[in-house]
Amino acid sequence: MLINPFDKFDKEWALVTSGNTNDYNTMTISWGSMGTIWNKDVITIYIRPDRYTFKYLKENDYFTVSFFPPNYHDDLLTLGRLSGRDTNKLELTKITLKAIDDTVGFNEASQTFVCKKIYLAQMDYNDVPDYAKSIYQNGIEPHYIIMGEVEKVL
Repeated sequence: MLINPFDKFDKEWALVTSGNTNDYNTMTISWGSMGTIWNKDVITIYIRPDRYTFKYLKENDYFTVSFFPPNYHDDLLTLGRLSGRDTNKLELTKITLKAIDDTVGFNEASQTFVCKKIYLAQMDYNDVPDYAKSIYQNGIEPHYIIMGEVEKVL
């Protein structure tokens, strides 16, 4: 399967999910990259600390990044707009949860990357380029950079 790394996250979107079948959260993401660092194949995602899913990413060693066929775009929109903090947002979609090793993913995903967290650090506002600093106004903290070693592709 051919992957355009510049479109995969930005145009197709993905769900990042962490936790287990009894306690998990997922959210739609469009910021991400695929590559190699420290001789490891990795997916890097960028998550603000105020997002409910961040708690799960911080507390768990594993997460999944799942991509879906185009007919699930509205479901990804729903999962990106609502918070799992106060809503069982998955119930509002056609997407169904499944256990994958030490984490969870989704039956309808066309491709799922199972990742072991190897790095987590917050961006420093002072190092953010001037043209991007407007994202972090009104108390919004900079994103965290979370790298996961790709252990499995389903």
